[in-house]
Amino acid sequence: MGQSLVKNYVHLIFSTKHRAPLIHPSVENELHNYLGGICNNLNCQVLKVGGYTDHIHILCMLSKKIALMKLMEELKSHSSKWIKTKGVEYSNFYWQDGYGAFSVNPSEIDKVITYIAKQHEHHRKKTFQEEYRAFLSKYNVEYEEKYVWD
Repeated sequence: MGQSLVKNYVHLIFSTKHRAPLIHPSVENELHNYLGGICNNLNCQVLKVGGYTDHIHILCMLSKKIALMKLMEELKSHSSKWIKTKGVEYSNFYWQDGYGAFSVNPSEIDKVITYIAKQHEHHRKKTFQEEYRAFLSKYNVEYEEKYVWD
């Protein structure tokens, strides 16, 4: 085959260090836009960015030119530096070390976009930890609880 054709939709999930509620409403939309810009600059077309006070969800198409680990490194490092410029209250802002990345069937894209858009509503009933465990279960990811959270 002479051409590489790739279409990988990926749902990325990561939290603030120790799940601290550091994503304040005053910077939330700007942070989401900033994260989306990082994805787009790396040729990972962003479809939706959302989250809650302690975590982020990103749905994007992973470019064939970048490894998932590199995308996550770029997202976390640049956004962490950026948010620290937004005020003294963000001087100790850090992301968790790990992340979740889950493949998404193209037929499920609209459903995932809606899910990400409704994060504030969703987290009135469920914590981030409960939500994340549900993803791990849905995708049959084996894990040890003591290593998931930092």
